[in-house]
Amino acid sequence: MTDNRKVAVVTGAAQGFGRAISVALARSGLNVVAVDLSEAGETVAAVEKEGVRGVSLVADVSDPASTESLSALLSSQFGRCDILVNNAGIYPNVPFDEVDYALWRRVHAINLDSQFLMVKGVLPLMKSGGYGRIVNITSNSIGLVIPGLAHYMSSKMGVIGFTRGLANDVAEFGITVNAVGPTASKTPGGLANIDAEHIDALAQSQAIKRAGTAEDVVGTVLFLAGESSGWVTGQTIMADGGLYRS
Repeated sequence: MTDNRKVAVVTGAAQGFGRAISVALARSGLNVVAVDLSEAGETVAAVEKEGVRGVSLVADVSDPASTESLSALLSSQFGRCDILVNNAGIYPNVPFDEVDYALWRRVHAINLDSQFLMVKGVLPLMKSGGYGRIVNITSNSIGLVIPGLAHYMSSKMGVIGFTRGLANDVAEFGITVNAVGPTASKTPGGLANIDAEHIDALAQSQAIKRAGTAEDVVGTVLFLAGESSGWVTGQTIMADGGLYRS
């Protein structure tokens, strides 16, 4: 029997935001391709518990070869792609005097270039299907006063620019492009860079005074990845408990 479910691709899917988003998309009835540097076995298992298909793709999203790997997998196993969530990213806090060009390029390659590459990998299938939802993860840090993140904020502002520009180029094909900005949260990635006490302290500046979790970004991503957001494109929504105010 042909599987007519929509297909979602989520990068950085092995843990944290990526896993939570993958499982939520699966719960909504989508097949999920979980992309990460390492095998996303636990994410795939959680996805398949929802009665849909999960596939793990081990790939370096900052490597142009990942575009071909993703395209080949989608074409051979599904023949379609409906949703892309560009979640993969890194955020080392390093004083600007200590940021060398190698680190600058690494942060931009993973946080921004990867989104370009993943879109290149899925866009032909979205265009042929006349439908697509692209959700790029940015950060609320772009509006906060936090030292040591010049390289990171630069890449995340780039995500917003990419989102706005790409929305113009793909709208005629039934594809929307939006961005979501989380806050520092108690995810594995978050806790690897910021201790829990600092995350709790930051939360006291939010309207909702508790630390963020991986699940807190899910609702906004699902909205932008769904049918009801068809009139929304080129936008950035901060899902951060009311910390950033534009």
